Amino acid sequence: MEISTLTAYHCLAFVWYFFVIYSITCLRTEERPSEVFLYGGQWKYLTVLNLVLQAVFYGVSFLADVLRLIKKLRCAKCIISSRDLLFSVLAFPVSTFVSISFWTLYTYNRELVYPKSLDGVIPLWLNHAMHTAILPVALLEILATPHHYPAKKKGLILLGCAAFLYISWVLWIHFVTGEWVYPLFASFSPAGLGAFFIGNFAIIVCFYNFGEFLNRMIWGDSIVILDYKQKGK
Repeated sequence: MEISTLTAYHCLAFVWYFFVIYSITCLRTEERPSEVFLYGGQWKYLTVLNLVLQAVFYGVSFLADVLRLIKKLRCAKCIISSRDLLFSVLAFPVSTFVSISFWTLYTYNRELVYPKSLDGVIPLWLNHAMHTAILPVALLEILATPHHYPAKKKGLILLGCAAFLYISWVLWIHFVTGEWVYPLFASFSPAGLGAFFIGNFAIIVCFYNFGEFLNRMIWGDSIVILDYKQKGK
């Protein structure tokens, strides 16, 4: 994809995610269902945190494109490294996990993740913006430009740290309020919940590997050239 086209795409993606986040913040809390508690606000949900993550990623991507357009290549190289790390370790695996896990659980029993009472609060288009559109947009990003993945050990350690932070946040909220962020968690024993968290992390690792596989399959030669240039410098 030409750099000018890529710049426009990343700008539009950033604006889109910013708009979705803004739409969520405009939801009227006084209309919330009884299943939704106030502590932690919207920021206790992985779905919303993922939207912020995507907005940050596309903002960084747009900045990198602009720097390349104005020939600030040294600065662009640093920003591109950050962009690639953000995409490979977090943006792709988390968005894929959020979309697939949400619709899997929604199909099985929507009350576990998205009670029917939320239909009167969250518009249908916003639900799909949060849980459906994120996956094709992530796949489109892989098709649009190559990304340099970190060493496997480094990537998985960073992904594990991010997962640990979110799980700690969920457990803290339960400790303070006695409520679970997702009703599904209430059905597990402590040991079962631990196994559930470990199993879900294993799934995210699979999505990480899947993203790396797609990136290598589509951009294999480009990645080799990029590695060679970086080592040469």
